[in-house]
Amino acid sequence: MAFETHLTEFAGLPVVEYRSPEEWAREAEKDRERAERRGRGFTDPGPYPPPALAAALADPGSAAWRLSADEEPSDHYRRFTAQVDQDRVAAVVLGDMRETFSVQCPDPLKRALLEVAPDLTGLRSLFYCDVTYEQLEVSWLELGDMAPVLDALPRLTEFAVRGTGGMSLHVPRHDSLRRLTLQGGGLPAGLTREVVSSGYPALEHLELWLGVENYGGDTTPEDLAPVLSGEAFPRLRSLGLRNAEHTDDWVPVLAEAPVASRLHTLDLSLGTLTDKGGQALVEAAAAFGHLKRLDLHRHYLSEEMSEQVRAAFAGTGVDVDLSGREVGSDWEDENFDYDSAGYYTAVAE
Repeated sequence: MAFETHLTEFAGLPVVEYRSPEEWAREAEKDRERAERRGRGFTDPGPYPPPALAAALADPGSAAWRLSADEEPSDHYRRFTAQVDQDRVAAVVLGDMRETFSVQCPDPLKRALLEVAPDLTGLRSLFYCDVTYEQLEVSWLELGDMAPVLDALPRLTEFAVRGTGGMSLHVPRHDSLRRLTLQGGGLPAGLTREVVSSGYPALEHLELWLGVENYGGDTTPEDLAPVLSGEAFPRLRSLGLRNAEHTDDWVPVLAEAPVASRLHTLDLSLGTLTDKGGQALVEAAAAFGHLKRLDLHRHYLSEEMSEQVRAAFAGTGVDVDLSGREVGSDWEDENFDYDSAGYYTAVAE
């Protein structure tokens, strides 16, 4: 499995694609020319703006604005900041300008964003690099140093990035950030250490997609030690260690981690949780019995173990998500030497 679709919601808001009048007319003309070349009928897209965009333009705070176009990102962003009231734009999703996301050329998008950053006066939530596997495989994404983005947006409270290979993110101090999400097929240990040594005094939600070793995912509990001890981010209340190749091994580590007692949400979804990890959860239920939510969806627990986990948390008030049971593969590769052979993370290649 990979990232199959674009975001339809971000920061609690529906995602709406931005198009300027010029872009709308240009794209309609391209569609007309393409239809003529293929000898097909052309369906006029109708007047500008389309209904969803018209509603968002009337109330800019009602949508998360998706910015993606075939033109230079700086031109696209300038049109957006000029046409839409930026004091009311709270959320932005940067989309599929594929040339700027390529391994060879990751910087034009970042430069364009930094150019308009002073104009993004209301921006509080940013999703960087919402691409699907049909555009680019997540392991191909090399975004470089993302710290300048946070430095340029000191009022940002939520930052999510897709594509952690070849990325760095060390920020000495950012007083506003409350939510940080790093999605990918493999989280490098070096990047993890940069994140946990950054200064995010307000951070409440940390979501890390650990991924698989074949795609750079070599983060260990030692790399996360400042988080697990509770020292790195004192206000942390929600922790996600998602899409992990060895979910089972993380359960006893988390059960003994001081940070666990502060959490209201623990997310171990999309990984390779098997009956071994399920048994560890049952045995350590007391360590997690204070949680409001324990997200285990998309797992490899047997039906019997699923019931044991459910029973272990019955009456505690913990909302345990055990949806999406997968079945491990019987295929074996003689080169596999890890315990979870035959079990696969949700996002890998």
